[in-house]
Amino acid sequence: MAAQKKTSEADFSMQEKIAALYELQKIDSQIDEINKIKGELPLEVQDLEDEIAGLNTRIDNIKAEIEELNALSKQRSREKDKAQIQIANYKEQQNNVRNNREFDAISKEIEYQELEIELADKRLKEYAAGIKVKKASLEETQATVAERTMDLNAKKAELDSIEAETADQVADLEKRAEAAKTKIDERLLAAYERIRKNVHNGLAVVTIRRDACGGCYNRIPPQRQADIRLGKKLIVCEYCGRILVGGDEEQEQ
Repeated sequence: MAAQKKTSEADFSMQEKIAALYELQKIDSQIDEINKIKGELPLEVQDLEDEIAGLNTRIDNIKAEIEELNALSKQRSREKDKAQIQIANYKEQQNNVRNNREFDAISKEIEYQELEIELADKRLKEYAAGIKVKKASLEETQATVAERTMDLNAKKAELDSIEAETADQVADLEKRAEAAKTKIDERLLAAYERIRKNVHNGLAVVTIRRDACGGCYNRIPPQRQADIRLGKKLIVCEYCGRILVGGDEEQEQ
């Protein structure tokens, strides 16, 4: 398939290739103008989608943190209940001690379990406070997501409306662009695309205007202008690097 494409490209003269390149530029410029109607909408939609994705990740993380704090609270509550049972058992044992040494030993165990209960109560308060803060943060983040989602839906609807209105026109231009590309060899096409990316207005192919480059407006010597109008070889502006061609009338001739 690649060999066939190269063979067909070789059938076109340099003049035809340059004419096709200029035609492609005009088509791409029309597509650029249509894209300008969209303005910053595509970027705004992408930014909102990225922001919402980040916020949803944050929501998942907050929920996981709340679950962890709830699990720790349950664990501390079980430890507290266990300590209370231990205290009740030790107090019952104190009623059956045989001497003061046994009584004191059990008393120390009771004190230890009471300290465990105090520590559990302290941790439970900390966990409850942490859960409260996390829930407030969760609600705030969810509200932000709801707000950003409304903005996203509005901008998507606006963008979809513009794309629907221009879809037929863009499809026709893209079809014409593909037809023009069949007359241009791959190396020349790659150079065209590279120049388009490097210039602010997307103009890789420009005409001579008032004896100057139509891209950077630097003067072009008369002999060079004559060579450009002949179209027998590819000539680029020595200042801005854009491909230079004759005007519409010259291209038609």
